[in-house]
Amino acid sequence: MRFLLDAEQRDFARSLGGLLTSCDTPAAVRAWAAGDHGPGRALWTGLAGAGVFALAVPERHEGFGMLPVELTVAFTELGRHAVPGPLVETVAVAALLDRLGDEGLAASRLPGLASGTTMASLCLAGHGPYALDADAADAVYVVDGETLRLAGAPGPVQPSADPGRRLSRPSGGTALAQGPAVAAAAAYAADVAALATAAQALGVGRTLLARTVEYVTGRTQFGVAIGSFQAVKHRLADTLLALEFAEPLIHGAALALASDDEDAGREIAAAKVTAGEAAYGAARTALQLHGAIGYTDELDLSLWIRKARPLRDAWGTPAACRARVLSVRP
Repeated sequence: MRFLLDAEQRDFARSLGGLLTSCDTPAAVRAWAAGDHGPGRALWTGLAGAGVFALAVPERHEGFGMLPVELTVAFTELGRHAVPGPLVETVAVAALLDRLGDEGLAASRLPGLASGTTMASLCLAGHGPYALDADAADAVYVVDGETLRLAGAPGPVQPSADPGRRLSRPSGGTALAQGPAVAAAAAYAADVAALATAAQALGVGRTLLARTVEYVTGRTQFGVAIGSFQAVKHRLADTLLALEFAEPLIHGAALALASDDEDAGREIAAAKVTAGEAAYGAARTALQLHGAIGYTDELDLSLWIRKARPLRDAWGTPAACRARVLSVRP
C-alpha cells in the first residue's frame, strides 16, 4: 500500500502552510486564550476559503466529500502552526451529521460547516464531559448513548494545560435525533476526530523539532554550539525518528478510513497513540534543550510545548488507543 502523498496533496500542504505563515498565529492563540475570538475567527475564515472544512462534507451538501487523507494533510499544517479553535470538533460534527442518515438535518447544517460560517464543537460520551471552545462555537452537539442534542449555553470555562484550549461543560439543549443510528454515527465521528488529532499532533511535533534544531544550532556553550554535543544529537535524532514513524501510520489509517476498512478503527488508534507520544516527546525535548527559557510564557514555542500533552490525550488517551489496537475483532 502506498502511503506517500501525491503532488496535489503536497501542493495543498504548501498552500496551507504559506497561508498560515503569513498570519500571526501566536498572537491569535494568545487572544483566543484571553477570550478574544476575533483573530482566531479571521484564521478560520481563511482556512474555510482554502477548503479545509469542506473536506469532511459530501459534495451534495456543498463540500468536497469525506477525504480522510487530505484531512490529515490539512490538520498536520494546522498543528504545525498551532491554529486555535474547535477544528477537529467541527470536522467530526460534519462526519457525524453525514453518517446519521437524516438528509433534512444534514442539508440544514452541513453547508454552513463546509463554508466555515458555522463553527461547531462536539461532546461524546466516553470522551470526557467537556466540549472544546464551546464559548466560541456557533453550535455545540452532544451525544449521550443514542441521543443527539444541540446543547444550550455552555458552563464556565475550565483551565487547560494548553491556554488555547478552552473547555466547558455543555448542558440542556434540544434533541435532534435518537436511535441506534446516532450511536453508530458518533463512533464514526470519534474515529474522524482521533485521526485529525493525530495529524494535528504530528504537526505540533514537527514545529517543536524544527524550532529546537534551530535553537541548539545557534546556542553556544564552552565556545561551541550545543547542537554539536553527542547527547543533544541523539535526543534530536530520537525525536525525529518518532515523528517519521508516526506519519505513515497516519496516512495508512486515513486510507483505511476512506475505504471503510473494518480495521480502520484500530489503525486510527495506532496512529493516534504513536503521533501523540511522538509530539509529547518532542515537547519534552524542546523544553529540555531550550533550558530555562523554555518555561517562559513569553517564548512563542511555549504555545506548541503546552499543546502536545492535551493533544496526546484528546479523542483517545494512549491507554485507550493501545487497548483498542490490541483488541481482538470477533
